[in-house]
Amino acid sequence: MRTRSRLRGRGQPAPPRPGARGPPAPPPRVRRRPPRARARPGRTRPGRLGGGCPGAMSAQGVAVLLPWLSCCGWAVWRYSTNSPNYLIFSTRSTIKLEYEGTLFSEWSVPATCSVKNKSSPKTELRCSSPGIQTIRPLLIGPDTEEERNLSVDSSHMCFLWYLKVINFFHNLTQVIVIWIYDPENADPEELLWTAQEPSLNSIVLTKQLATLGQKPGIYTTLKRKTYLPHDKMENGTWRIVVPMTFDDMLKEIKGNQVAFQDCFTADFLFVLAFPLMTVSEIPGFLPISSPRGSQLMAAWTACVPSFVVVVADMETFQTNDSFHSWTRVRVPPNILTDDERHNVSDVSLSQNGIFFLINGVLYVRSFTEFKRLGVSENLPNSGIIGITTRRWCWINYLLKGKTRSKVATWTKNEVYLGYDFLKFVKIMTTEKLKIFLNIPSAATLTIHNVEYTGHPLELALFLSYCTTCTVNKMIYLVIYNEDTEDCVNQNFALDVPINSFLTPHFIFTALPGLVLWDKYRIYYFYHNFTETGVLQTPTEFGNLSRLAHNSIIHDIFIDYYGNILTKMENNILFYFKINIKDAVKLHSWANSTVKSLILLSTSTQIYFIYVFENATVQSQEYPLKLETQSVNFYIQEKCPYMAFHNNVFSVFHFLDKGENLSFWAQIVYTENLGLYVIVESYGPNILQEIQKVHYEVALGYCTKTTTVTFFQNVNYEAVDDYFKLQDENTGLRLVQFRPSEYARACPTAQKVFQIAVGCDSSKYIVVKGFNKKDCLQHDFFYIIEKSYLRNQPSKNLRVKYNWKKYGCPLRLDFGEMFHPLIELHNGNGYIEDVEVNFIVWEIHGRNDYSFNNTMKKSGCLNEAQTWKSMTKLNQNLPLEEAWGPENYKHCFSYAIGKPGDLNQPYEIINKSNYNHLIWPEDHSGMYVFRVKILDPNYSFCNLTAIFAIETFGMIPSPSGYLVAAFLFILMLLFSSILVLSYFHYMRIYTQYLYEPIKRYDKKQKDN
Repeated sequence: MRTRSRLRGRGQPAPPRPGARGPPAPPPRVRRRPPRARARPGRTRPGRLGGGCPGAMSAQGVAVLLPWLSCCGWAVWRYSTNSPNYLIFSTRSTIKLEYEGTLFSEWSVPATCSVKNKSSPKTELRCSSPGIQTIRPLLIGPDTEEERNLSVDSSHMCFLWYLKVINFFHNLTQVIVIWIYDPENADPEELLWTAQEPSLNSIVLTKQLATLGQKPGIYTTLKRKTYLPHDKMENGTWRIVVPMTFDDMLKEIKGNQVAFQDCFTADFLFVLAFPLMTVSEIPGFLPISSPRGSQLMAAWTACVPSFVVVVADMETFQTNDSFHSWTRVRVPPNILTDDERHNVSDVSLSQNGIFFLINGVLYVRSFTEFKRLGVSENLPNSGIIGITTRRWCWINYLLKGKTRSKVATWTKNEVYLGYDFLKFVKIMTTEKLKIFLNIPSAATLTIHNVEYTGHPLELALFLSYCTTCTVNKMIYLVIYNEDTEDCVNQNFALDVPINSFLTPHFIFTALPGLVLWDKYRIYYFYHNFTETGVLQTPTEFGNLSRLAHNSIIHDIFIDYYGNILTKMENNILFYFKINIKDAVKLHSWANSTVKSLILLSTSTQIYFIYVFENATVQSQEYPLKLETQSVNFYIQEKCPYMAFHNNVFSVFHFLDKGENLSFWAQIVYTENLGLYVIVESYGPNILQEIQKVHYEVALGYCTKTTTVTFFQNVNYEAVDDYFKLQDENTGLRLVQFRPSEYARACPTAQKVFQIAVGCDSSKYIVVKGFNKKDCLQHDFFYIIEKSYLRNQPSKNLRVKYNWKKYGCPLRLDFGEMFHPLIELHNGNGYIEDVEVNFIVWEIHGRNDYSFNNTMKKSGCLNEAQTWKSMTKLNQNLPLEEAWGPENYKHCFSYAIGKPGDLNQPYEIINKSNYNHLIWPEDHSGMYVFRVKILDPNYSFCNLTAIFAIETFGMIPSPSGYLVAAFLFILMLLFSSILVLSYFHYMRIYTQYLYEPIKRYDKKQKDN
């Protein structure tokens, strides 16, 4: 989001109230004031502001100037403590008083307080008794200075947590080093939050508390996760490792309830996100700034408020830690002229870089380049009049199939949305808006301003309409939804002078609401524009300029708690809250000469940023709660209720089919006031709700508890267009609890949260008993015989088993049936067992398996759906899309389906029907199944999972050809051996038959 500087003159008239007719109100008379002395910049520690006047002045000049400084708001006084954000402001605290001015005499303090040096402009104060302590500086002469009524408590919170963050980008983690320190006995580095290690006092204190059982933990607000330290302390510190994240940034350090000398350690809330880097200062680059004399402009990331860019009239500054440190943003030479470099009219910040608007042209400064944007980015080359980003942080939201924009920019006639990688899309023109609003083509309609609303997906277009365009113009409002791409004309019409420029800020509420201001007045539009008017003041009928010495409105700051601060150009502050219709003037905090802005720190607290003439920046914490309590002491305004509680612990909730969400809010008030809790919601009409109110009265106090349950009552089964019906009944709805009456003295205005009706992308299903650990982790190949495949191909199928995708297969004997049990999980773990219907199929096309239940055994009255019938019915769809919740019809009614063979296998499984997968007994195999939830009323998500089963127990049957060939060869071999044996034995027989005759003949011859 960004804060704009006001560059227009002061002579334009103040606009009338909303809806008023006739001529505008006369302008306030502007009195010329003598030149004001500027504060001398100096190196002072954060939280302190140095002052002074440059140059020398004669005694006569001083005598003339001093009374003017005293009466005209230059002199101010402040206070501070050693604890950050005034977290501890008690009887134990040292309160530091500081007066800026020249007429100081001494401090006036009550008897219960003691001041160290009563006559010193800078001194220390201690109060021994709790309560309201009235403090005031006494001045020389007849003039008086305003007094403050400081609320000093008697809290037992004395110690604070100190943290230091170490980033490790190689594994995207952050090590948070934590110790405990006493702000009244800490080293200066610890008070300045620059310490790299604990001081000796802090080491002793931390070890002492650790001995007593103290141990910190980091608790996240959004995802409600807990991170605990290592068991062993190191040098008096704990170390906690947390992941770097963008979606769980709000964290809190909490410890055990351990006391040391009746003192406890206060919890500490802070924002810790993924480290964002600032643009480096490069030698030779030149400053870029706003025109000389203009007010400060700022832009920051909505979800990381510590990441800020501030444009002054001499430099541009950037920080990623709420200006504990900062760098200058400069641009390369020879791209802009000197006049262009010092003519920034608007600034914005996004992940793409820093956007500067200069003379109707948009530029972006990224880490690597400074670039002019134009036609190549689908933007006009000139004529751009504004750029904006979101003000409110919604980390989670439901967006159906699109991408949410990062920035919005506009000309007088066109609106563009910007996305990642500097991609821009034109979404609207005034020609389309004329048709939409039924405005005559001859009338003048231009884009007056554009602002993101409190809704995470909506954009507000403020349109300027006139016919003659000489005196007045009408401001209309159209809200554009990025999800539906629809425009809605709001019940909003404001008649203002033709030269008026209005700046809007939407408030953090469920129903659309905003404050809108010109130079002099603030207009409020609450409760979906049903309550409208001009913000009132005790005098001057809401003209803040007249109450601020004719200074004009510079900026309005709104936080998540409903606080609204209006800062004038001379640093005078006005305060009110959302849904409140009048403002009060706060005590002066900064002198009128210094240029300042109000921002939000890393600890979610308000602070001032000051830019001095020597191009230095300084931050200073602002005690908003103490300042409003001081002013309220005179007004005596009381909150109408004693307490307002609820059980909404998260700002984002998913609602799936068949689920309901219940919340309660409780208000406690004194009897006979008749207060109650109001439940309001905004968004598509896709939810039903039931409210119950419980009422109790005891001892003069009433407790009223409202419980509201949100649910959806839509039947998605057997409908004509399942996906269309789903789309019509999904969306985002904002809900808020608020008390029926409210006042500035009340703490939190309301509780706002989202209910997203649709698919929670973190949900998934698993088949119980399967993992990736109980097997050899490797890929392999196997063959599926073609006769086992569904489509009967001509060749066998060679399949690669992807272990990372399929996990470990479950080995089953071929005679063992298998019944899958499905579990539902999300990012936080197990949710429930899935009891509804689901289907399975083998992803590689095998169909050599079956089911043990038949349709008749399962209770079907007509033939049930099967893979065979569904693939035949949806031949043009792939197998995984042929059957699902979109076309499921049960078989348990004569009115659904048709008669058929009920002895077929029933292919639908659930937890209780005992339907099992059965395997063939003549061969083993590897099966990779996908399971899909079939029940159309179970979830908006397409829930699927993969599991694998390997059967064993039977030697694979060889081919008949192979057996015949083997037998033929075996018989041939046997016959050959038999024949050879015959001839071999015949030879032997012949040899032994004739050998005795030969021996006899030889013997006869010898004789």
